[in-house]
Amino acid sequence: MSQLQPAGPAPGDALGVAVPSLAPRNWAPVVVSGLVAAAILLLFARVVPFGEVATFRLTAGRASAAPPVAPLVVPARAMLLLLAALAAAAGAWAYTRPERGGLSTGFSLGAFVIAFLVWAAAGKSFNLLAMLQSTLVRAVPITLAALSGVMCERSGVINIAIEGMMLTAAFTAVVAASVAGSLWMGLTVGLLTGALLAWAHAVLAIKYRVDQIVSGTVINIFAVGITSYLSARFLQVPEYAWMNNSGTFPAVQVPLLNRIPVLGPLFFEGNLFFFLALALVIGLQVVLFRTRFGLRVRSVGEHPRAADTLGIDVNRVRYVSVILGGMLAGLGGAYFTIGSVGRFDEQMTAGRGFIGLAAMIFGKWTPAGAFGASTLFGFTDSLQTRLQILGIPIPSEFLLMAPYLVTIVVLAGVVGRAYPPAADGQPYEK
Repeated sequence: MSQLQPAGPAPGDALGVAVPSLAPRNWAPVVVSGLVAAAILLLFARVVPFGEVATFRLTAGRASAAPPVAPLVVPARAMLLLLAALAAAAGAWAYTRPERGGLSTGFSLGAFVIAFLVWAAAGKSFNLLAMLQSTLVRAVPITLAALSGVMCERSGVINIAIEGMMLTAAFTAVVAASVAGSLWMGLTVGLLTGALLAWAHAVLAIKYRVDQIVSGTVINIFAVGITSYLSARFLQVPEYAWMNNSGTFPAVQVPLLNRIPVLGPLFFEGNLFFFLALALVIGLQVVLFRTRFGLRVRSVGEHPRAADTLGIDVNRVRYVSVILGGMLAGLGGAYFTIGSVGRFDEQMTAGRGFIGLAAMIFGKWTPAGAFGASTLFGFTDSLQTRLQILGIPIPSEFLLMAPYLVTIVVLAGVVGRAYPPAADGQPYEK
């Protein structure tokens, strides 16, 4: 009987010669870093005169218990030249270490953002800490929308109705809080509103196997129509104006920790919804990836047939996941009224539900990744507001488009490299 012989050495091994990889080199990180370095030099450093400084104030945007911190003053042109050199160095590093291309690209883009801020603040005073505070607050509804999407799509149900759920919850939360005189009642009603619309979406998508995109679109259209009608019919009429005046939750402060310079005002003082969103990010990350329930949710989203074989009720898990996702969207909607301005305005969610879906994709369907992506979008949203105050020579209309432009750029760069759950959007039949 013949015996199997071990495979021979790979070509070149016997001679001790390393065989070069035939995989094509990825030039994108090198090109991006080079373009960033050139843009910093041509667009920013070239127009900033020598001797001009950029002043970044570290003053809280609201009353704070933290001690004051001296402003950060940097020579604008020297800083811009340094950032351009660092971006070029990142490109050279990406050339020598192709496997680190993503890191070098992120570093270069970060250098570009800092360079943009230095250019905008050259010869002026810019409150950096207030902008960062605004970033975290503006990221809250996007984070909650993204978490809603993660919860639904991890179970295999696409939910583009998050925008409609948030808008409707914003309306019902402010009305309930105004009528009952209790912000907590408004919050509860907002959660239940999101759950109700999510249940409707789940019934259409799971029981009747309606196309999930169509189902979500129907809910979005319904939400815009019903809230616009009721707002015009009641809330904008003077005799019912009291129904649109709920007030907002007071700011929350963490004792002792809120006295830490810079970090205290940034992370330990602020909106109640910020702390709720942060707790939910941590909690969902643990639940989805460290608990039996999370394993079931992920299994029905990846391979429902195998999950069913193991005794998991696929459709029941999907119902629960979608309804929980709807409650997260309802919490995000309540933020707009009882957590922010204390009143309802038509279409006040302004597409944050859809941006949350982009954050979910950018974060690769994980709560922690979704929070990071939401912070990026929140930063863009906050930045366009602050830059208008500085009066930089960029049309205000372009600045208003910035969050949506970033959404397009992010999706263009991520789609195709981000992989959703395998059974996402696929109804399950036994």
